Amino acid sequence: MSVPKNRPVKSLLAASLAISMCFTPLPAVVWAEEAEPAAARPTEIDPGKYDQAVNRGVQFLMNQGQRPDGSYSSQSGIGITSICTLGLLRHGRTVQDPAVVKGMDYLKTFIREDGGIYADGSIHRNYETALTALVFAEANADGRYDDVLKGADTFLKGIQWDEDEGKSKDDPAYGGAGYGGHSRPDLSNTNFLIDALKATGNGPEDEAMQKALMFVSRCQNLESEHNQFEFAQKNSDGGFYYTIAAGGSSQAGELPNGGLRSYGSMTYAGLKSMIYAGVEKDDPRIVAAIGWLSKNYSLEQNPGMGDAGLYYYYHTFAKALDAYGEDAFETADGIKHNWRAELAAELVQRQAEDGSWANKNQRWLEGDANLVTGYSLLALSYLRPMEDE
Repeated sequence: MSVPKNRPVKSLLAASLAISMCFTPLPAVVWAEEAEPAAARPTEIDPGKYDQAVNRGVQFLMNQGQRPDGSYSSQSGIGITSICTLGLLRHGRTVQDPAVVKGMDYLKTFIREDGGIYADGSIHRNYETALTALVFAEANADGRYDDVLKGADTFLKGIQWDEDEGKSKDDPAYGGAGYGGHSRPDLSNTNFLIDALKATGNGPEDEAMQKALMFVSRCQNLESEHNQFEFAQKNSDGGFYYTIAAGGSSQAGELPNGGLRSYGSMTYAGLKSMIYAGVEKDDPRIVAAIGWLSKNYSLEQNPGMGDAGLYYYYHTFAKALDAYGEDAFETADGIKHNWRAELAAELVQRQAEDGSWANKNQRWLEGDANLVTGYSLLALSYLRPMEDE
């Protein structure tokens, strides 16, 4: 039975991981589904089906997805290679495994003198460095990548939007991270930044972590002492949207009053990011996020977005609820869901015959079987509770 290696501590750290350069919101998705009968909801993981799904996904990446140079879908940058290599590591493949060796050797060629890890001419320097830092951190049990991680940490903090970029604390962009270059910050990339900060050894008290928390709090539809911006006043549902910066935008579109619609993947990203930054469960921000999620619990779709970004959503869903630390998630109708068992069953039934996963909706590159198989393996790595917990 395969058990994820080096699973993060259950108490308190996402991506989700949008790669597309298209930021035009889709029209708002009106979605609804009939409640699934209780008898049809799995209450425990089937170990045999879980292991088979993991093994088939791993074999797909090793035997079909990886190129001779160690990369995965390199035409889309180095991010997909990072996601796939991390997926292998989190399912027990070691730093001596040939596929991991090739993947990491490929990623090492992108380590820069400034500490960043990104391709030549990349406009995704935050995205690529943050994801690749997670890979090196996962493979760093013996400290072999300490210097790489130190460099990545310094680089990421250096390009975070703050005073060095001419932003004051009252600016909506403050504390956030974008793809890199001069792109405005967004919640998805700030989520990756927070993941990387945690992986490189920063705790909630770290200054960069707290700056990022300021930005995350402002991307929530909740008016509070942490968020006095206009969108919180127009929508108070407690969910999260894509970005408050540059005039604000939500991939799920706008409300008639100009408010920004909350949606699933960003709400889980916001929840996880707050937990990693030290926000407690009884904080109004966490309570409001859980309230929105309890009303919009779904494994059929990315709430508010339909099937767009569905596998990014699955990964972020799993990582956020693992960080939240509850084995059962109670929805607004009073039903307690074994979210691990339910997501495992959903991913098992969506897997293709060749062991891969892919989304029919190709938005955000989710038609790429390498990317989506990487997402799925990462999601699965959070679904089996740790031994002896």
